[in-house]
Amino acid sequence: MDDQQKLLIKLAHTKMPFGKYEGKYLIDLPEYYLVWIHNNRLPNGQLGEQLKLVYELKLNGLEELIRNIKKQYPKPL
Repeated sequence: MDDQQKLLIKLAHTKMPFGKYEGKYLIDLPEYYLVWIHNNRLPNGQLGEQLKLVYELKLNGLEELIRNIKKQYPKPL
């Protein structure tokens, strides 16, 4: 399994750690929220990169890809 696959599996199982949507999977965040956070307060670090990727996936209609990965692969340790 390559690094890109591992990144997508981790993304599929990552939940929002704070705020109004705390505990929701990143892929399940509403698009309007992702647009707002992308334009205003994208956090630094890994979470910021993951939110940016989710934003791009949703923008291109690819959220089912992540949902399928979440079903197919168990949560990484």
